[in-house]
Amino acid sequence: MKYCAFLRGVNVKGTNMKMADVCQVFKDAGMEEVSSILASGNIVFSSDKAVEELKEILEKAMSGHFSYEAFLFVKAKEEVELFWSGIPFEKNENLHIYAFVGVSGVEDVLMEEFQKASHTEDEKAEIINSIFYWQVPKGNTLDSTFGKILGKKSLKDRFTSRNTNTFEKILKKMNG
Repeated sequence: MKYCAFLRGVNVKGTNMKMADVCQVFKDAGMEEVSSILASGNIVFSSDKAVEELKEILEKAMSGHFSYEAFLFVKAKEEVELFWSGIPFEKNENLHIYAFVGVSGVEDVLMEEFQKASHTEDEKAEIINSIFYWQVPKGNTLDSTFGKILGKKSLKDRFTSRNTNTFEKILKKMNG
């Protein structure tokens, strides 16, 4: 079965790793047809194992190899397709649209935090198919009130986010 592992905190705040090295860790852990998409920690691979088992194996392998506390979220191809097909906002060259990959129920926590935060014009959030989507003007992602909330240590093992364009690239690779 085809999967994508979404790694959290890769190539930010001093956690730097080459994707070729990450792919090798995945291969050494028994994954097949391993490739990376962008440098933000998106690894497409094949395996016969269950998602829960894959998460455990890969977090342990990544933590051991790179000497950091690895957090990753493994999604089957069908789940990745939902991230792409559910985008609730119109594409706009002045806006970023992010989808959040995480533990079950994290979308409700994120929506609650979003609703408490102040927002810029055109900043919106919606939950579609239990997936939290966030639209924010380009250049405001890290400066927005909600963007700052996303960096809370209490949330670090609960989700990671990707620009929706990244999901398009991941799906092309999974279908290729």
